[in-house]
Amino acid sequence: MADSAESTPAAASAGSSAGSSAGFEEGVPCWIDAQLSDVEAGKRFYGELFGWTFGVGYGSSTWAYSEERAVAALTPKRDGRMPTVWTVFFATPDAAGLGERIRAAGGQVITEPVPLDPYGTMALAADQEGAVFGLWEGDEHAGFGRRHMPGTFGWVELYARDTKLADDFYGDLFHDTLFGPDAAPDFGRAPVSDVFPAEMPPHFLVHFSVEDCGAALDTVTRLGGRIQAPPFETSYGIVAVVTDNQGASFAMLQR
Repeated sequence: MADSAESTPAAASAGSSAGSSAGFEEGVPCWIDAQLSDVEAGKRFYGELFGWTFGVGYGSSTWAYSEERAVAALTPKRDGRMPTVWTVFFATPDAAGLGERIRAAGGQVITEPVPLDPYGTMALAADQEGAVFGLWEGDEHAGFGRRHMPGTFGWVELYARDTKLADDFYGDLFHDTLFGPDAAPDFGRAPVSDVFPAEMPPHFLVHFSVEDCGAALDTVTRLGGRIQAPPFETSYGIVAVVTDNQGASFAMLQR
């Protein structure tokens, strides 16, 4: 692992994506979802780690709350062969339209837009290297009720093999959010090899804000999780990469 990892917002060659989805500009990370084999075990793990409480979400999903505000979803895997993973969703006012732009840019739409009435419309997509991400066209559920606070979403990092390709792809899709005059992105990218083995597939890594990275790591290991990368310095804070007790990877971010 490198001693430090520099995060760079995906740089664009051209293009602009203006618009908002119920308060989140297009391209802003607005929601996260964990696909788990055992949601009850996930509730125990994340409830103790982040102080979350839980309630009924859409369909079979469970929503997690911090200070009574929705911050994430835990969803049972429909198929045991599916990965145990955290997925980030980017806001859009038009999931179908964004899906077409993703295809035109060389990505793929894995799951076509699906209405989840009355909350909004979701889709799943992947970039040219196969990194999977979600699209969220919010209606009654805009997305995070709370973020950037301890125990909530703080950042998402794309670990890519071809960083120039990633810069062009996401910069074209989300130019204003990443590079506009008021841009303050919660999204960066770095080479896979900065933190992970070179053979690791490109992927997004969700980061949760914590007050004390060391103390949070102690809790993770006590609850049966594993440390993948001990704390290291980045341009956006101190980061440690872990897996939960079911194998879902995430990072903890101390700023």
